[in-house]
Amino acid sequence: MLAARSSFDFTTWFRSDGLEVVLLILGAVLFGRLVGWARGLITTRIDKSFRHGDDLVRSEDTKHRHALAQVISWVLLSIVYFLVGIEVLKRFGFEIGALVAPAAVLGAALGFGAQRIVQDLLAGFFLITERQYGYGDVVRINVSGSTEAAEGTVEAVTLRITRLRNMDGELISVPNGQIIKVTNLSKDWARAVVDVPVQPSA
Repeated sequence: MLAARSSFDFTTWFRSDGLEVVLLILGAVLFGRLVGWARGLITTRIDKSFRHGDDLVRSEDTKHRHALAQVISWVLLSIVYFLVGIEVLKRFGFEIGALVAPAAVLGAALGFGAQRIVQDLLAGFFLITERQYGYGDVVRINVSGSTEAAEGTVEAVTLRITRLRNMDGELISVPNGQIIKVTNLSKDWARAVVDVPVQPSA
């Protein structure tokens, strides 16, 4: 009798809230696929638009726009998944108001532990949007906590780190959140001093 009642209760729940849970999860998955497809379509068009341009300019602009597309899609998916998660918890009978205090404590703990990562991501976002430097630029970067600046050619700029290749061929990874000063040695114009030996008799 108890088993029959439990089965009946589950069937009733599944026909109402359970079906909504399935639809919410399915909708979130489909939305994620749609965002991924749209991002791929946009990046493909970006690559085609720079196909006949200069290799260096194309690489810098495409990396910049690819990074923006990645940021926008990540923000959209985070918002949608968060809202879907709340709705799913409601369908399972959780009181969202009662979860606010534990969630705040957990969020504060995670935020304190991951504040450096968040700082790197925010700094990387502004580096990319403001185009302080890009692929192929020769830069000198001063990092907090270090008296020696990192100098080299930019090989990659992501939301979290910047990669430089110095004159010795070494690859230097700099966390974006630790950057305090950037000197771009090749943006817009540059000056080079070249010594040309000349024979006195010439």
